[in-house]
Amino acid sequence: MENIKDNTRVIGLIQMTSHNNSDHNLQAATDSIREASAKGAQIICLPELFLSNYFCQSENPKNFSLAEPIPGPTSMVMAKLAKELEVVLIVPLFEKRTDGIYHNSAVIIDADGSMVGTYRKMHIPDDPCFYEKYYFTPGDNGFKSYSTRYGKVGVLICWDQWFPEAARLTALTGAQFLFYPTAIGYQECDRMESPQQISAWETIQKSHAISNGLFLASVNRGGKESDLTFWGRSFICNPFGKILQQANGSEPQIILASCSLPEIESVRQNWPFLRDRRIDSYHHLNKIFLDPNE
Repeated sequence: MENIKDNTRVIGLIQMTSHNNSDHNLQAATDSIREASAKGAQIICLPELFLSNYFCQSENPKNFSLAEPIPGPTSMVMAKLAKELEVVLIVPLFEKRTDGIYHNSAVIIDADGSMVGTYRKMHIPDDPCFYEKYYFTPGDNGFKSYSTRYGKVGVLICWDQWFPEAARLTALTGAQFLFYPTAIGYQECDRMESPQQISAWETIQKSHAISNGLFLASVNRGGKESDLTFWGRSFICNPFGKILQQANGSEPQIILASCSLPEIESVRQNWPFLRDRRIDSYHHLNKIFLDPNE
């Protein structure tokens, strides 16, 4: 691919609606990946738990049957596709690690079809309609980036996106691109507040791009599932937090953006946040709360 020579990379996000039929969802994802690749995308990311509906709205032991190992059926299909198209794929999956241990994960597949790593969601929410603690064990392999043909890719998942520590630690491993596969939306009772929620969601992620000087891409699912309406609005922003491309709603869309790698160094030179960190004074970050009386 010619763009690898001129320090430009093209990111593709697959915003999609997911249904109860995993075969249908896999086919829709595959078709969209092919379309994104044909348009020039080199690194392509799918939404969180794309292979099924968002089953975490209730606690039902039958849903554990949706999980699969990594490597497993879906990751093998995607590895073959990545090799065929010569693209990097970020594939979120409900991972069965062993009996009784399940993760909300994403496998990173290089352009030669090799699986270069698996990120396991670290921050697990437990809120009405987001009962993820029932299903998922928190990740135990830390925050890291993965070297691929088209650059160093960092991956965090949905609820992780609200934590600056996760973005910073991933950036410190050399990530040039930070991807957030996501399934976020609002309940019917919160419909009137949804514009404020969406604004906060965009703002916190753009702040990670700015404070760490990297490209950031968040891909959300869309559509209504039971009591949740997923708002879509997937976007890609540059190291200044400027949105390069964004979905105009919650309908299925493919979002593409060209990212110039030299922009990372330029921004970090002019806004040297990494240089001026006071790591000698941050040791209290390992505490839940700082009691002023202690």
